[in-house]
Amino acid sequence: MFRMTLTVETASLCHLDRLYEIERECFGEEAFSRHQIATLIRDYNSISLVAIENNSIIGFILGVIDFQRNALDGHVLTIDVSTQNRRRGVGSKLLKEIERIFSEKNVKTCHLEVKEDNVEAVKLYEKAGYKKIAKLKNYYGRTDGLYLCKNLT
Repeated sequence: MFRMTLTVETASLCHLDRLYEIERECFGEEAFSRHQIATLIRDYNSISLVAIENNSIIGFILGVIDFQRNALDGHVLTIDVSTQNRRRGVGSKLLKEIERIFSEKNVKTCHLEVKEDNVEAVKLYEKAGYKKIAKLKNYYGRTDGLYLCKNLT
C-alpha cells in the first residue's frame, strides 16, 4: 500500500475556498466567514497553517500573536480537521506546529477557547498540555466554553 505523508505548510489566500469549506463542515452556523478567514491569513500577527495529504488540504489552524502583560501571547482561534480525517493525529500535528512557530517568535504562553461539550477537542488539548483556567458561561451562544492555557517555555 502506498501512503503519502502528512505535511504542514503556511496557508495562503489560494487555499481560502477549501479552508472555508472545512470550517463550515466543522462549525456549521458558528463558522468563521470567508472574509474573517481571509483577514486572518493576511494579518501580519497571525499564523495560518494547512495540513496536506495526497495533495489535498485536510485541516488547518489559525492563530494570532498578541502582546499581553509585557509578554507575547499566542491565541489559537480555530483548529479544523475534515470529518473523514479525524482521529488520525492531524489536529495534534497542527497544534504542535503552531506552538513551535509561536515559540520561535518568543511567545511564552498559548491559549484557546473550546466548547465545554466538545469532548474530543478537550481531550486533544489536555493531552497537549493545556490546562483549564476558566469556564466561559454562554460563550458559544447557549453553550458554555472553556478557557485553556499552556506555557510554551
